[in-house]
Amino acid sequence: MCRRVVITGLGAVTPLGNDVPTLWENLLAGRSGVRRITSFDPSALEVQIAAEVTDFDPVALFGRKEARRNDRFALLAWEAARQAIADAGLQFDAALGQTTGVLIGTGIGGFLTLLEAYDTFLTRGPRRVSPLMVPMMMPNAASATVAIAYGLRGPNLSLATACATGSHAIGEAAAIIRRGAAQAMICGGSEAVLAPLALAGFKNMGALSTRNDEPERASRPFDAQRDGFVAGEGAGVLLLESLDHARHRAARIYAELIGYGATADATHITAPDEDGAGLARAMTLALQEASLPPAAVDYINAHGTSTPLNDRAETKAIRAVFGPHADRLAVSSTKSMTGHLIGAAGAVEAIACVKALETGWVHPTINYEYPDPECDLDYVPNQARRLNPQVALSNSAGFGGHNASLVLRRWEEDA
Repeated sequence: MCRRVVITGLGAVTPLGNDVPTLWENLLAGRSGVRRITSFDPSALEVQIAAEVTDFDPVALFGRKEARRNDRFALLAWEAARQAIADAGLQFDAALGQTTGVLIGTGIGGFLTLLEAYDTFLTRGPRRVSPLMVPMMMPNAASATVAIAYGLRGPNLSLATACATGSHAIGEAAAIIRRGAAQAMICGGSEAVLAPLALAGFKNMGALSTRNDEPERASRPFDAQRDGFVAGEGAGVLLLESLDHARHRAARIYAELIGYGATADATHITAPDEDGAGLARAMTLALQEASLPPAAVDYINAHGTSTPLNDRAETKAIRAVFGPHADRLAVSSTKSMTGHLIGAAGAVEAIACVKALETGWVHPTINYEYPDPECDLDYVPNQARRLNPQVALSNSAGFGGHNASLVLRRWEEDA
């Protein structure tokens, strides 16, 4: 029997706040988390803006020893997971620990650790490289750290599909529950790569906005004057459970995850299929798994990166799948405010969908000022909207041609 999967816990550490209530308040208010970089001096770089997580103190949260033994991406994930577990009200005993798994992905992993270790290697010699370098930089460190912290012995995995990572992690975690391999899964994504080398690489491939003089207006998905995404950092984690398990413990249920689609463009290592065919297939597969027609969807949280190619291709994909109903959809981009959180993006955006279903509000796409004839949907420009959506769809796409779509339904107790 295919089990139903529900969402019972949420956690987030983002440029718009280090918990879900603060994140959601700022999203509805249309606030930008993009600023001039403060974690290092960016003056030598062509791109000097980013969406940084601020006021995050891992020593206060986890103690000095753990703060030193974990890369920033793993610490962000650990805190988001802690929040999700507390939000769900789960207490792990030995039995539940055996049937709870972790699947937290990342686009790049412990990049900051690698940079620091290489600097040590060059300046102080090979014997001074930390023996913790490998476990700190490995992409599966976040999943492993969370499992160790809570004694979770179910399926423990990580994946890396660039900017689609967070959505893939949620979809695959749900599949694990559906096939009966776990009762609960802690899943999502985390990223912390804000460093001069990473920004130089993204800039030189033409991916980043260069609006250094107006950082809060730099991320402008679907706007005709968009010029690239804004790099960000953060983590988003959801706690998924089988419906039977959630009901057995009388858990508060936020929403039901009813559909998941994953495809590949198989055309280019960075550019999306210009017609959005791969993303369109992912949406179609997700709707098929949800057993819903396109007209049942009320809201789409778009991948919406603010790059010329992506936003145009995603618009084409939505029109291909939804036909005339596309004109009745509300479509908004979280990245207009958070920047692009890479491996964490899909998870944070799934949380935005859950909150939209719970509260009845959808957040805006900010900085939408100049319509693009090739991006002609209702992008909820600049102001949050009361919509009362029943069904939401979240899109993600990543370098490498990876696509993912999630379909979530508002929870009604008699569902």
